Amino acid sequence: MKTLFIGRNIIRLTEVGSTNSYANTMLKSLKIPEGTIVWADYQSEGRGQRGSVWIAEPAANITCSLIITPLFLNAENHFLISKIIALAIKRALADILTSSNYDIKIKWPNDILVNNKKIAGILIENSIKNSQIINSIIGFGINVNQTNFAELSKKACSLKTLINNEFDKQLLFNKVCEHFEALYLQLKSSKYKEINEAYLHDLLFYNKAVIYTEVANSQAFEGKITEVTEDGKISILLITGEIKKYEMKEISFEY
Repeated sequence: MKTLFIGRNIIRLTEVGSTNSYANTMLKSLKIPEGTIVWADYQSEGRGQRGSVWIAEPAANITCSLIITPLFLNAENHFLISKIIALAIKRALADILTSSNYDIKIKWPNDILVNNKKIAGILIENSIKNSQIINSIIGFGINVNQTNFAELSKKACSLKTLINNEFDKQLLFNKVCEHFEALYLQLKSSKYKEINEAYLHDLLFYNKAVIYTEVANSQAFEGKITEVTEDGKISILLITGEIKKYEMKEISFEY
């Protein structure tokens, strides 16, 4: 692996409730080197955003949590961490799925899609003190060799379902670490503009007219994504010319 510190210290577990929870417990009592990754073959209580469940076949996928200490980053800019891990996963997949047959996109706020099917998800938990991020636990799961998605088969995919072959999880993991470290060093150098532009370039439905639904009142409306702010809000330009911002889970859309 061609990294300086990301993924250089790996804690491998056969089974754990949640890698994010395991990492959080460690941080409370131990001094953990930045870039440490907790990687489990199976998570019995895998978690997604806002309490949703992440289900993966044992030993088939990448299910892990990365620990960083971005003391240089203000809490109000926390979504930049989500942007760089999403970009890292997207770029790692693009290194493998080189054919033009594969359309790889980031779906706000926390999914990676290939041909409109979910292949990866992200869950980030930050510890904040005095408006600074003390540490960040970046949980991510990537479907690698899983083939059975049950009722989610129309919405989920894996590398194996895409290329019809078993794939080396370590190779993909290494690529994610390498891309993430490069992006993290950009973030550390305050290259926010470059990160934001790269994220929007790979964002599903950016600057395209799509029907959205406000969750609170089931009101449907047409709009275009113009921005995803550094604190995670999505900005949508309505056909009236008004721009509205939404938090996670405040709107939904089909893809």
